[in-house]
Amino acid sequence: MTILVIGATGRVGRHVVEQLVARDAAVRVLTRDPAKATFSTGVDVAKGDLLDIDALRAAFVGVRTLFLLNAVTGDEFTQAIVTLNVAREAGVDRVVYLSVFDADRAVNVPHFAVKSGAERMLEAMGFGATILRPTYFIDNEAMVKDVILQHGVYPMPIGGKGVAMVDARDIAEVAAIELIRRDRAPGKLPIETINVVGPETLTGEDVAAIWSDVLGRPVAYGGDDPSGFEQNMATFMPRWMAYEMRLMAERYVSDGMIPKAGDRERLESLLGRPLHDYRETAVRLASA
Repeated sequence: MTILVIGATGRVGRHVVEQLVARDAAVRVLTRDPAKATFSTGVDVAKGDLLDIDALRAAFVGVRTLFLLNAVTGDEFTQAIVTLNVAREAGVDRVVYLSVFDADRAVNVPHFAVKSGAERMLEAMGFGATILRPTYFIDNEAMVKDVILQHGVYPMPIGGKGVAMVDARDIAEVAAIELIRRDRAPGKLPIETINVVGPETLTGEDVAAIWSDVLGRPVAYGGDDPSGFEQNMATFMPRWMAYEMRLMAERYVSDGMIPKAGDRERLESLLGRPLHDYRETAVRLASA
């Protein structure tokens, strides 16, 4: 049977596909643009999107297990619920769903609230699922690299509580491990929730200090006020999305993203290795 990967051409999804192929899984991806689906030979590519019901139904033929990653869009919730309904209609009840850390608490942040709603559907409709709740992606730093390198300022308003930033490769490998476990189980497994966190809980000042060390020159933290961050985001994304990013940043400042006891140890046990740290990405971005 096949594992269907939705969200396969993004930063996490690509790694998920690679990890599944390395584990000899039969993989199909659903994408709007097959030209972007440059995967290993043997990966089945289906064209369509999550609001194209005919394409979605066709993609589920022969599928036993689903990886669902929804992009942050204005209709993300509709896409998630439609996809899970079509999966259920197709007899697919083994799911790994990419949610977000503290999805049930950050109710004023749209894409957090959406993911909390999808989690509730998974539970209420009897799916067997692993719900992955990652923190802030270290890989997001590519968006602010130029500000750091050219102006000596770390501009992300992440506050002083601390955020346990996580590498997309770690998220993807945990997802692949869970997909294989569920796909190869003799029957549907119970719902589990895994917080996917990084090895360090970093404040804005901590991150600026890492960049200062990597670059060999001072980098300052831009502070907790999200106004400038929102304005910068609005230069390359829709205004509603930039505002949503502001709401997310305000949550970083007020609450942080702080792992629960045992979260890191659980991940390292699953992966059989240490988690990727922030400095690794800073060095890579600086050298690029």
